[in-house]
Amino acid sequence: MKVLIIGAGGREHAIVWKILQSKNVEKVYCAPGNAGISKIACLAGRQATCVDIKADDIFALKQFVIREKIDFTIVGPEVPLVRGIVNEFQKDNLKIFGPTKEAAILEGSKVFTKEFLKRHNIPTANFKAFDNYIQAVDYLKSKNFPQVIKVDGLAAGKGVVVASSLKEAEDFLNLIFNNKIFGESGSQVIIEDCLEGEEASILVISDGKNFIPLASSQDHKRIFDKDEGPNTGGMGAYSPAPVVTDELFKQILEKIVRPTIDGMQKENRKFSGILYVGVMLTKEGPKVLEYNVRFGDPETQAILPRLNTDLLEVMQASSDGNLQKFGKEFSWDARHCLCVVAVSGGYPGKFEKGKEITGLDRIKEIDAAVFHAGTKLDLSGKIVTDGGRVLSVCSLGETLKIAQEKAYTSIKKIKFEDMHYRTDIGWRALGKIYN
Repeated sequence: MKVLIIGAGGREHAIVWKILQSKNVEKVYCAPGNAGISKIACLAGRQATCVDIKADDIFALKQFVIREKIDFTIVGPEVPLVRGIVNEFQKDNLKIFGPTKEAAILEGSKVFTKEFLKRHNIPTANFKAFDNYIQAVDYLKSKNFPQVIKVDGLAAGKGVVVASSLKEAEDFLNLIFNNKIFGESGSQVIIEDCLEGEEASILVISDGKNFIPLASSQDHKRIFDKDEGPNTGGMGAYSPAPVVTDELFKQILEKIVRPTIDGMQKENRKFSGILYVGVMLTKEGPKVLEYNVRFGDPETQAILPRLNTDLLEVMQASSDGNLQKFGKEFSWDARHCLCVVAVSGGYPGKFEKGKEITGLDRIKEIDAAVFHAGTKLDLSGKIVTDGGRVLSVCSLGETLKIAQEKAYTSIKKIKFEDMHYRTDIGWRALGKIYN
């Protein structure tokens, strides 16, 4: 069968890599893809082809699917989902994996999500929503800090600040409401209490009624070691996350995931696709930080190398509303996987593009998989940087420490001007900083 994967990041590269391993695949396309996807090693006689169509150009994507007789489409990023690509494809009975626009609101609107959590008694931080600067600041004057401020709409992971003081909160609110740096996404904000504990990422595949959990993982959001500096889209991840014990995992599925799937169905927003739950493991128990309605990045790069089950077959069952045929569990590689993200200097702020990347040919697949994100081929055929998060280096190991050592040994072979990466991915689980 022919499969189209929409997106251009490390997440999409990892999905392409995994889908190519399916026995049911004849041809894989990726729109728009990246340099790594276009040069991916041929798997089982099949190779991915990049298509120059933007991930949010829903009309062009639909026309491509019809013209090329694509059998199944997988949506990677959140923007086309929130804009309703699944609804548009379903109008013409085109098979597609992901939630409808009505269900994708779980990521598209943080105000909706917090109110949804409250309606269905799903544990989360105390919060209040605001649509203007003055009322938000007045509210904060009566609160203890830190406080978390989140813009309502999509902001590529940059619309959140953990404010340690009223001044810091005022500055961020001024940027949102008065300078409008987030546009319509910042028309409302959520202000919530800052939860204390350790974070974990829980992903499940759902068909709207049934769901199957994927392996646990833990992301590293801050740009610098020891979780310092501003938030990013993610600087690295590992799977499984030891902090998520079997008992905690069961509790999260019963008290958070199941009520979420059921609640969405009751509100006529049936959720089919990937549900990502960002969880804070507090002293009072697990609480929801956020939902995403697609695979996380870089969690995907840490999870999929461990997955033995045919991902395409599961996605098709999800799309068809027939997950029960897979039972309750997937098959997993018992090894640990650790992923380190290399970024352009200056990220998550301003950064330059077009820096030549060298050393990729020095990494052996047995030691690490390299998933590209912000890369492209220049006119001479060289791979150069083309984004903030440039690539992910992921390794499997019998222990997390071995996986960590392999990933860092490999990433040190890669070079580009002003390259930056954290040197401590996995430090929480290992109990010490990597050096």
